[in-house]
Amino acid sequence: MDATTRERWRMTVEARALVLVTAVLVAVGLAVLYSASALQAVSKGSPGHFFLLRQALGVAVGAVAFAVLAKLDAEHWRRWAWPIMGLGLFLMLAVFIPGLNAYGKEFHGARRYLFGGSLQPSEFAKFAILVWTPMLIVKKGPALRQFGKGLVPFAIVIGALCVLAASEPDISMAITYALLLAVLLFAGGCRLAHLALAGSVALFALGAVAMSKPHVRERVRSFLAGEQVTTERVASTGDQQYQSLVAVGSGGLLGVGFSQGNQQRGWLPLAYNDFIGSIVGEELGFVGLAGITLAFALYGWLGFRIARQARSPYCALLAIGLTFTTVFTAFVHLGVVIGLVFNTGLTLPFVSYGRSNLLLTLAMTGMLVNIGSTRERVYGVAATDPLAPSLA
Repeated sequence: MDATTRERWRMTVEARALVLVTAVLVAVGLAVLYSASALQAVSKGSPGHFFLLRQALGVAVGAVAFAVLAKLDAEHWRRWAWPIMGLGLFLMLAVFIPGLNAYGKEFHGARRYLFGGSLQPSEFAKFAILVWTPMLIVKKGPALRQFGKGLVPFAIVIGALCVLAASEPDISMAITYALLLAVLLFAGGCRLAHLALAGSVALFALGAVAMSKPHVRERVRSFLAGEQVTTERVASTGDQQYQSLVAVGSGGLLGVGFSQGNQQRGWLPLAYNDFIGSIVGEELGFVGLAGITLAFALYGWLGFRIARQARSPYCALLAIGLTFTTVFTAFVHLGVVIGLVFNTGLTLPFVSYGRSNLLLTLAMTGMLVNIGSTRERVYGVAATDPLAPSLA
């Protein structure tokens, strides 16, 4: 290949649209985050832009990861799957090692962070599942339809991650791991009978573990008792969801205006994180909340179109997993905000505060963009001028 010839990735229409949707979500997220967190930051003795600047740093690092992974052939992840899974298991174990946990023994009742809170291993483990599971599905081929050789290896490895996540405790993440595995196995051609059997066992086990945790049991009890829609509440989680409904209801059709809401004044706990969708509903109204919902629906539609057109079975399964993870998390968060689902603690991708999640979501979107791109060989002036049309 001479100096006037090179290879490059050309994004399809779906990939370009996905970049645009992602950029809009990130921009809206930064604006809403500032509104939701400024007063909270000031109340803690920090500048009003404290959380915004930290999130902006996450956006900058995530943008670099997005750009790099959009140009990295997604097939490479197939070769790196086992080392990534091994690292994911190690990091999930590391949160229980004294000295590595960010906040001593616990933070808000859980062990979830490493290195001063800058790394959340459960997010990396989710990424490990995304690249490892498609690799093993493709490798097993027809053997996937056998229970012993096909399903059991997945159950052992992902089951270990679920146990570690539940021990933090992070029941929502453990359920996410199990659902992600089920979606990928279904898409990969696993027998429905085997999947139903394994799913029933996993559902029973996760349900038993969840109900053994007092905070989860109280969340479910409060939700089923309808405490989120009444002023008579026993659990704090019921009060949190009640304030979320107040926020969404007071927003009406068009909202009360940017930074004019009341919930970020302390009425709604974790308004800039677990319940940032409530701030969207209050300040931007039904139109804003519907717009966010449609943006994630469009993200999902584009992602699944990219999966259908993927250049290999591995890339197709990887695209399905990447798309499902982001869209599922978003819709569960929005469901909690409007009272359709009990409080799960899942954040809103691209919008909620949290640099680990933001970095991972931008990186995953970059991988999805690469799957939605085609490699082409460029000759002549187009090889050195990125704005010149391809002559391939």
